[in-house]
Amino acid sequence: MNSLIFEAEITPGMGADEFCKLAEAVEVAGFDRLGVSDVALWPDTYQLQILAAQVTSQIMIGSMVTNPYTRHPAVHASALATLNDVSNGRAFFGIGIGAGLEEIGIDPKRPLTTIRETIAVVRSLLSGEDTVFEGSIFDLKTSGLVVPSLGLVPVAIGTRSPQVMRLAGELADIALVGARNLTHDSVANYKKWLLQGADSVGRNVSEVMIAPRVTLCVSEDSELAHSSVKRYAAHYLEIVGENGPKLEQAKRNAIFNALSRSSGWYFDHNRFDDPELETLVDAELVREFAIVGSPSEVSEQLKEVLDLGFTQISCNLAAVRRPGGSMAEGLLETINGSATALEKLRNIR
Repeated sequence: MNSLIFEAEITPGMGADEFCKLAEAVEVAGFDRLGVSDVALWPDTYQLQILAAQVTSQIMIGSMVTNPYTRHPAVHASALATLNDVSNGRAFFGIGIGAGLEEIGIDPKRPLTTIRETIAVVRSLLSGEDTVFEGSIFDLKTSGLVVPSLGLVPVAIGTRSPQVMRLAGELADIALVGARNLTHDSVANYKKWLLQGADSVGRNVSEVMIAPRVTLCVSEDSELAHSSVKRYAAHYLEIVGENGPKLEQAKRNAIFNALSRSSGWYFDHNRFDDPELETLVDAELVREFAIVGSPSEVSEQLKEVLDLGFTQISCNLAAVRRPGGSMAEGLLETINGSATALEKLRNIR
C-alpha cells in the first residue's frame, strides 16, 4: 500500500510568533503538508508560509486555499518562487474560488476560467521561461521572474463544486474534496467528476492525488472537542442542504434559526455561537461533518475515511474551545492530540 499522507491546515487567527510555534508542532506531530488559510482581512497567507518554512525542515507548505482574484498570477508566481527558495523546494500552490471575498466587495466571476488562466500563467512563470499569455482574463508578455525559482510546484485545487473538480482532473496534481460529510456515494461522485475532467484532456486520472477534506478537533476531553465544532456542523449542514444527512424538518429549521442568530466566521475562535446549538447539534450530527474526539476516537474515524479508498487526508484543524483559552492554545491541543492518532494509523497500515 502507498504510504499515508496527512495535511494540516492552520487558520491564522493569532500572532506570527504563535503561528510559528503551531507550524513547528504540525511537523513534529507527523503531518506531511501544512496549508495556511487565505481569508480576506486575516493575516497574509504567503508571509506566514515564509515564516513556516524558516521554522520547519521537511513538511511541504502552501496556501489552503488561495484565490485567483486578490492577487495577479504574476504575484502568485513570485510569492511561490520565494517560498520554494526559502523552503528548499517544499512549496505547493493550493487554489480555489477562495474565502471571504464578499467581505471586501469582490464577486468571484467566471471562476473556472480565472482559476485555469491563473494556473497556466503561474506554471509558465515558474518554468523560468519567457511568458506570453493571451487569455480572456489575463494578458501579459514578460521575460519572466527575477526571483530565483527552483521550478514548478505541485498545484492543489480545492472545491465542493462538480465543475471545479473536473478542472482539477484536467490540471491539478492534488484534488482536495471540499465536502465534509463523506459517504460512499459522495466520494464516488467526486471521483467521477475528477475522471471526467482527466478524460476530457486525455490525461490518466491516476496522475492526480485525491485528498478528502475533514474538519479535525482532538482533545482527551472528547465531549469538549465535540462541543467545539458544533457551529462547524451547523454551518456545513446548511451548505450541503438536501444532499446532507436526513433530519426532521423541524429540527433542521431550529438549527438554521440558531445559526442565523450566531455571528462571526464559523472558524473564528472569538465568534458568537447561539447557545441553542449546544443542544440542537448532537454528537452524531457533529460526526457527520467532523473528525472529532479523543486521539483514539479520532484514529478510528480517520481510518474510516481512508477505508473509502484514500491514501491521504487533508485536515482543517479546529481549535478546542476552553473557557478563557486562545485559538493558538486550542489548535495546539488538536495538533498534539493528532500526533498519537497519526502514529497509530501509520502503524496499522
